[in-house]
Amino acid sequence: MLGWRTTAALRIAGCGIAALLASAAPLGAADPALIAAAKKEGEVVWYTTQIVSQLVRPVTAAFEKKYGIKVRSTRANATETAVKILNEAKAGRLQADIFDGTTTVVPLKAEGHVLRWLPDAAKDYPAQVKDPQGYWIANNLFVITPGFNTSLIPRGKEPRTLADLLNPSLRGKMAWNGFPTSSGAGGFIGTVLTEMGEEKGTAYLRELGKQKVANLRGSAREVLDQVIAGEYSLALQIFNHHAVISAKKGAPVDWIPMEPATVTLSTLSVLAKARHLNAAKLLMDFIISREGQEVFAKALYIPAHPAVPASVPTLKPAEGKFRAHFFTPEQTEENMPKWNKVFSEFFR
Repeated sequence: MLGWRTTAALRIAGCGIAALLASAAPLGAADPALIAAAKKEGEVVWYTTQIVSQLVRPVTAAFEKKYGIKVRSTRANATETAVKILNEAKAGRLQADIFDGTTTVVPLKAEGHVLRWLPDAAKDYPAQVKDPQGYWIANNLFVITPGFNTSLIPRGKEPRTLADLLNPSLRGKMAWNGFPTSSGAGGFIGTVLTEMGEEKGTAYLRELGKQKVANLRGSAREVLDQVIAGEYSLALQIFNHHAVISAKKGAPVDWIPMEPATVTLSTLSVLAKARHLNAAKLLMDFIISREGQEVFAKALYIPAHPAVPASVPTLKPAEGKFRAHFFTPEQTEENMPKWNKVFSEFFR
């Protein structure tokens, strides 16, 4: 027979194990009460900036299969999404429940339209990819680096540093998106100024301006396509996973882990007056969970969750062992006018 001390110890240990199991149970799973409330609402409206065929559809399919809640989505760019939600709110006809985008949240947050709430799964994310006030969290990363045509610049001969971009052999052979965006000239300028400081950064950009970088009027993807076509040898600001996608299809292209890279966050938020508030919360919980982030990885997006690798793990700064500057939506929105002013001075 066990003594009373042994019996008591076993009881305490048993209670401890039970408590541990109970506390561990919710990890990776939404709160049952939230699930029940969301199912009563039956649907959720997602205003998204993501590519529908590549990401929105597989995320929607996985969420609907898991919870039986209908997802209705509408796609537009970050600015268009913000304007649409602001107009709907002003007219008292808000349709969206949840939205994403690189800078969409900033004007909506300023007008009080964003719910201050993040799921428990947000605890797994580092501080640099979530709002300290709790209004947004990144659902994927856009890692922006140079990309080059491997037929025009042999592997091993590509520029590896910012200083290398000043090589006279590259004059007139580089291009970027000439719009004031993080994936264009604005983001490159912001990264340089953040890295070098105002004085040294401005001096460097003045010299880079002499390289006659082509200002293309298209997206970073379109700039990369022109590099692949041989119109230019090098693109200064491209999404590094786009180079991987194209290379897998046989295109003569690769990306350069030039330090520091620019990392822009695509963030997710719930609207404060969402008609399907619980379903919106549940969709956010699903998207930032490991399960949801694995859908992002399979769709060749770069997951924001630190424990979920990209399809090619080295696309992420930590796994690829290259430095990057992470810019929040607020930092991008606040500083872009200054970065654009520098662009106008040296690159017009």
